[in-house]
Amino acid sequence: MDIRPYLEKDQLPLIRLWTDIGLVAPHNNPKRDIERKLAVNPEWFLIGESEGEVIASCMVGYDGHRGWVNYLAVKSELQGKGLGRQMMQAAEEVLKAAGCAKLNLQVRSTNTEVIQFYESIGYTVDSVISMGKRLEVDPPYSQDSINS
Repeated sequence: MDIRPYLEKDQLPLIRLWTDIGLVAPHNNPKRDIERKLAVNPEWFLIGESEGEVIASCMVGYDGHRGWVNYLAVKSELQGKGLGRQMMQAAEEVLKAAGCAKLNLQVRSTNTEVIQFYESIGYTVDSVISMGKRLEVDPPYSQDSINS
């Protein structure tokens, strides 16, 4: 797998990947999430590619205090082959180079397989409560809106 920055041509295959593996929720419009990431450190939007096909992704962010990873994804039939680990290593390298001391991520509490994956690569559950507030509400996302 080659890891490179996101390109415009990746949008549709990437949204299909995210949808196929269950990363897209009705309150997260993937097109808008891509647009938002491209506005801030677009070179940190990492794509895993093999033979011209998008097979993995990872959005990396840093606010000067903590690093974040969002949309780590690996094509379902390729999971368990070390590609997620490679994407996370690339994200960690980006953040270390920026001077980041700690990386945070959020996982849905019901996603036990993903929690086990992160634990297997050294992540631990922090004793905190994640809180959020939507400042911009996108219309509910549906699979039908991929091509629109």
